[in-house]
Amino acid sequence: MLQRRSPMRLSAAPLLLVLAVMLPGQLFAQAPLGAPNATFPEDFGTIQTVREMPDGRILVADPLGKALYMVDMDAGTRTVVGSEGQGPEEYLQPDAVWPLPGDSTLLVDLGNGRLVALGPGLGFGPTSPISLGDPRSNLTLALPQGVDGRGNVYARAMGGPGAMMEDSAAILRINRATSVIDEVASFKLQERKRIESGSAGNQNVSITQVPLSPEDAWGVGPDGSIAIARAGDYHVDWIGIDGTIARGPAIPFDAVRIGTAEKEEYVADRGRAGGGIGISVDISDGAVQMNFSRGGMGGPQEIDQYEWPDRKPPFYSGRLSIDGQSRAWVRRHVDAGDPSTYDVFDRQGQHVRTVSFEHGKRIVGFGEASIYVVSFDQFDLSYLERYTLPVT
Repeated sequence: MLQRRSPMRLSAAPLLLVLAVMLPGQLFAQAPLGAPNATFPEDFGTIQTVREMPDGRILVADPLGKALYMVDMDAGTRTVVGSEGQGPEEYLQPDAVWPLPGDSTLLVDLGNGRLVALGPGLGFGPTSPISLGDPRSNLTLALPQGVDGRGNVYARAMGGPGAMMEDSAAILRINRATSVIDEVASFKLQERKRIESGSAGNQNVSITQVPLSPEDAWGVGPDGSIAIARAGDYHVDWIGIDGTIARGPAIPFDAVRIGTAEKEEYVADRGRAGGGIGISVDISDGAVQMNFSRGGMGGPQEIDQYEWPDRKPPFYSGRLSIDGQSRAWVRRHVDAGDPSTYDVFDRQGQHVRTVSFEHGKRIVGFGEASIYVVSFDQFDLSYLERYTLPVT
């Protein structure tokens, strides 16, 4: 039975607030990471995450290519794992991969609406549904934005129909073995716009996000600690598994003015990332069926359909990447065409370095000593690169 517990029992243990202090003059210049030490020669449709295996090869889920690959970056080869379908060792749209204990892997199969545990030898094991609860009341979607070292899934709370205009959402920790769900933190959501049309008896309501409006970014470390980049004054909070908070100092930033180039770049970036996850609900004879898919978005012609703020927030919303040294990598917003820039924060929320890549590249995962980055060609095809992870 699905159990949902109220927000992390911060009252069960005293809330300790740890303030990290920025030393005077502690500023970090933007430093290019240098050339990749490996570039895979073949393209992918899109990549959300990668999972480095103990032997150095990596698992890559390509939702647009509808394939799960084992990739050898050094040899420049890849093999398909599993096959397309709805059977016990198949998938319809593999979207992401996450490490599980014991060298196992969690596969997000959007097309079949399930999470699949792959063993160390990549055998297909137990599955669990993405959709938990009733979408007509209080829906929970186990769409991972992080997985900890015990195999718990972390996802944002969706809430019921009335939650669409809320300005914040809970971060949920979902125990896949017991189905117990804990609310462990909360984060700010993007601004939303509600538009009503039609008559009283035939009213249409649409709710859309305001693109490039401020939203917190967050990610999960192996021990279950949560890093949240706060968009208000740009600082990073680390929330420990016992509820303690290490709050870093605010980071100065110059908000980028949004012009046509920034709008076009936003739409292009969304398309390259697969365009987001589409969710549909079918209700027939009382039975509820949820369907998930990732697909592309349109091009620059969509720009005029949005309401835009005047300036960009300090950083990209969504998933915040955490490396094996428990450092949080926050992707900054920059002027259109500028290099991709990441601020790196330690476990006290201190800003320790800034790293840049060529324009448009983005981080999709970390290995023991590596950073995996996606680049794009003129046709927006995705290519995978590997860089050496900075030690300090």
